[in-house]
Amino acid sequence: MADWSDRVEELLYEGEEVTERVSAGDANVIVTTHRVLAFTPEMDGENFRQVERPNVTEVAVRSDGETRFLMTGFRAGLFGVVLLGVGMAVDFGALMGDIDLTDTSTGQLGIGGILGMVQGMISIISSLDDYMRMLGALLLLVALVPVAVYLYSRETRLVLTIAGGADLPIATSPDDAEETVSRLREAILPDGASAGANSRRSLDVLDRIG
Repeated sequence: MADWSDRVEELLYEGEEVTERVSAGDANVIVTTHRVLAFTPEMDGENFRQVERPNVTEVAVRSDGETRFLMTGFRAGLFGVVLLGVGMAVDFGALMGDIDLTDTSTGQLGIGGILGMVQGMISIISSLDDYMRMLGALLLLVALVPVAVYLYSRETRLVLTIAGGADLPIATSPDDAEETVSRLREAILPDGASAGANSRRSLDVLDRIG
């Protein structure tokens, strides 16, 4: 795609002119009077993408990952905390008391078997706080796995925010990110946009990454 970025004049419409060229790693962004042409051989999907300049509302560096793993870990961790908290706060053994339904008189009444099953259930309920603590601790350990996968999948990318469409990723972990963002914003967005709130948010993101 480097050859095409050098021959971008062949892709221009009649009356369209190149106003800026910005390199971000192996990616090249060509800004024209009408469009933004992105040559992104390292990104997933098409090697060349284009968007009309008025549809680009922001240029920023963002860190994101597979959020479904983060949500899975959050849910598992939440259930673990709840179970562990209840298990530590409630003593089910004290609530059930010293109930014993297995005395010899019940056998004479012919209901010894049924009461034995009930006694078994009572024993299980009396130990429920222990089970909840063990299950809660296990869920907290399990929650670490999807969270670790999410952290591993996180990438810092230079992206263009597109009105009415998905973000357009340009490059992963670009060098001189602040300078690249500044040049692209100045070339793509209307005059004065760099002084707005979107610019401040973009710089905040860069500060956090740095």
